[in-house]
Amino acid sequence: MNQLNNLINRVESVKDQLIDHPLYTGISSIEDLHIFMETHVYAVWDFMSLLKSLQQHLTCVKSPWIPASSPQVARFINEIVLGEESDMDADGHVQSHFEMYLDAMEQIQANTQDIKSFTNLIQQNSSVDQALIQTKVNEVAQAFVAFTFSIIETGQPHKIAAAFTFGREDLIPDMFIGIVKHLSSEEQLQCDKLIYYLERHIEMDGDEHGPLSLQMVEELCGDDANKWAEATEVAVQAMQTRINLWNGIAGLISKKNSSVKA
Repeated sequence: MNQLNNLINRVESVKDQLIDHPLYTGISSIEDLHIFMETHVYAVWDFMSLLKSLQQHLTCVKSPWIPASSPQVARFINEIVLGEESDMDADGHVQSHFEMYLDAMEQIQANTQDIKSFTNLIQQNSSVDQALIQTKVNEVAQAFVAFTFSIIETGQPHKIAAAFTFGREDLIPDMFIGIVKHLSSEEQLQCDKLIYYLERHIEMDGDEHGPLSLQMVEELCGDDANKWAEATEVAVQAMQTRINLWNGIAGLISKKNSSVKA
């Protein structure tokens, strides 16, 4: 527990930068929200890739089946997979959170064609890099996805879990509360599906997934000082990469607003 507390303390200042990021209050129009979602959707997608990578490493997803090396960790990750890949939307339909996000984008008439073209290319066995280039994904999203897959490609569960937990799961409740409050206060933004998606994340990640993910990191690092050092480094990098994403989206919004005024 001391090692986990040390890691949490190490990333606290970086986390504070995300909680108070000016991007949240900078989203003040439907056009701003389009820019946000059309870039952020790639982070929603590659979150699922992090999750499935952990499932591959920490559970048995092939036949013939063999027991997981740690049933405790396998349970953690399977519970998270259930919630993220097969949740209930506001209408009681089973959907992944990625699909909920696409529905939320369509409700506000944001562009979903690019992300759908991207995932179609992935389905046709294009590499992630090829699909990003072919669909001309903006550099902000490309950099974020590239970092995610650089961690996945290490094949080291404690690093992947650190990126997942501190760059995503443990961060999402605080990070999204600000967005939900801001959107709720703007009457002209009709985006109840997005608000449901964000509130669902706050509920699940704060009450269930965040604590489970912290336990997963602790279990995977154990008493190995080197693993704790590597997990800490990845956690800081993951959170800084999220800051870069937010900075990049804020820059895109600012650029759009400047061109409108001109």
